[in-house]
This record gives sequence, structure tokens and C-alpha cells, in this order.
Amino acid sequence: MLSIENITHSIDAWLNRAFSPAMATLLEGLLVGLGAITLFALLGLVLVLMERKVSAYMQIRLGPNRVGPGGSLQTLADTLKLAMKEGLVPDGADKFLFNLAPFVVIVVAMLILVPIAFAKGTQIWDINIGILYVSSVSSLSVIGILMAGWASNNKYSLLGAMRSGAQIVSYELSAGFAVLSIVVLTGSLRISDIINSQQDGWWIFKGHIPAVIAFIIFIIAVTAETNRAPFDLAEAESELTAGFHTEYSGMRFALFFLAEYVNIFIVCSIAATLFLGGWMPLHIGHWTGFNHVMDYIPSSIWFVGKTFFLIFVIMWFRWTFPRLRIDQLLNLEWKYLLPLSLINLLLMTLITIKGWHF
Repeated sequence: MLSIENITHSIDAWLNRAFSPAMATLLEGLLVGLGAITLFALLGLVLVLMERKVSAYMQIRLGPNRVGPGGSLQTLADTLKLAMKEGLVPDGADKFLFNLAPFVVIVVAMLILVPIAFAKGTQIWDINIGILYVSSVSSLSVIGILMAGWASNNKYSLLGAMRSGAQIVSYELSAGFAVLSIVVLTGSLRISDIINSQQDGWWIFKGHIPAVIAFIIFIIAVTAETNRAPFDLAEAESELTAGFHTEYSGMRFALFFLAEYVNIFIVCSIAATLFLGGWMPLHIGHWTGFNHVMDYIPSSIWFVGKTFFLIFVIMWFRWTFPRLRIDQLLNLEWKYLLPLSLINLLLMTLITIKGWHF
């Protein structure tokens, strides 16, 4: 199978030949950190432009079309504008927490990248509790949001932060049960084991109806967790100005903006890994010829294609559905999604015990 595994192994071998083991490990860590920062910058540029183009297409208009070929440099121009703006701190704000909050949110997003397999053999750390690690670390992002809302000394910001905390804590339950459905099927929390278990077919096809239900619940829940429309109550412009980041400007605001799109990429990559095989090509049972042809497509292309397809679906939600009220949002979770998730997990457990999955 074609992949970038050989490149990573070559870099590792060269560093270990040229430097001592401790220095080689340090340099590899620096390269990984630089790669993560570069990935974040590219994701910000690409996803913001994608959002604008998708919304323009759905609203039958052109979208960005002046800066660069086809408007391709519009996001870069916006980034330069934000970089040159003055970062203001409101009177009465807690300056330390106000400045710390954007960095907490972006650092949490970086930490979640650790167990994600971007291609075959391309993973920062294949930790044996990968899914548990992602679920645990992703919960920390709400601390940065609450910190920003409280430290801003603004009632709109505090209301937005409290709303965000309520919906993130609520929808984490349904997302967690959807993830557990796949963990039950694979019997492992390790990301690589979950991907390898889909070598003869993705779980969304092999896991029967409960896998499809878990996938739908997961997509709805992570859309709410990332504060995306129609669940963007934390920054509802018509009610709260801009919610928890109302008082932020310049690069501090840019960090919040970047973190939102990076989190969309992360949750979609997790969904692609759990339900669509991650970097694993589409294999169908014992169709040897078909499977062999699919293997010619690089694993990184499979991963990126699946992830960006799910990102498009989440963007589709934003430009299709109107924003819910906060009571409707919480009713959806506690009265409908959570009971359905519990019943679905029981069904998936029964299917696994009986061996009824493909």
C-alpha cells in the first residue's frame, strides 16, 4: 500500500545516525511541533476559504473572487489584517486569564492531534488508550472558553461562555456513547487497532444499523461541541454580539477563530477514523481485484478525502438549518439523543456478543 510511511522512517533513521538518541528524540519532537503549527496554519487558510466558497455556492453567489486567483488569497489577506490590528484588553478584565484563554483553546486542539493517524505509519503517538485520550483532552477546551467569558468582564461574554459550557458538557455524553459503540465492536481503544479492524470493510457498513445510528449521533453531537450552526448558541450574533469572544481582537481573536476550524478538522478526522476506516482504503470482503486497485490510492489521500467530505457535511448543516434556541438545543440532547445513544449502545453490544456484524 502506498503511503508516506517510508518518508517518516527515513527521517527517523537519518536523525538516529547523525545524532545521539537523546538529541534525535529532541529534534523529532521539534519537527513534530513545527509540523503541527504548519498544519494549523494551512487548515486555517484552507477551511475558511472552503467555508466561504461552500456558503456562496449554496446561496447562489460567487464568494471571494478578488484577492488572488479565484479569491484563493482572501484568507491570507484577512490573516494579515488581523495580525496588524491592536489587541485591546477591556477595563476591569482579568488581564492574565484574558490573555491566557486563547492559548488554552489552541493548545488543547494541538494535544488532540497526538493519536490521530493521518496516513499509514504517520502518527505522533500510537497510545494504547487513544480514544480515551481524545475524549479526555477535548473536554479541556471548555475551560478556555469559560475563562475567556469570565475574564472579559462582559455580560454577553459570560452568557456565551456559560451556554458553551452547558452544550459541550451535554453533547459530550452522546458523542462518548457513539464512540463506545465502535470500541465495543473493535475491543480496543488504540487508534491503529480500530483502523486495522476495518481492513475488510468500514464499520459504518459492517456494523449494521446501530453503526449508522452511532455515526449520525456522533456528527450531530460534535457539531454542537464545536459551537457550529445550528448549535452556535455560544456566539449567537443576534443575541450575544459575538458571545464569549466579544471583547477579543487582533491575534487573540484569530486564535479562537483558528481553533474553531481546527476542531472541525479534528472531530471529522475522528469520525472518519471510527466509522470510515481512517486512512484504510475501501475494501469489500474477498474482492481481491477491487481491493488491490483501491490500495494504489495513497493512504493519506483516503484520510484527507474522508475528513474533508465530513467537513463539507458540517458546513452544509450551517448553511441549511436555522439556529436553535438554547432550550431546544438542550432538549434535543437530554430527551432524544442521550436515550437513543444508550439504547443504541445496548444494541451494538448485543450484536457484538452474538457476532452478527459482518
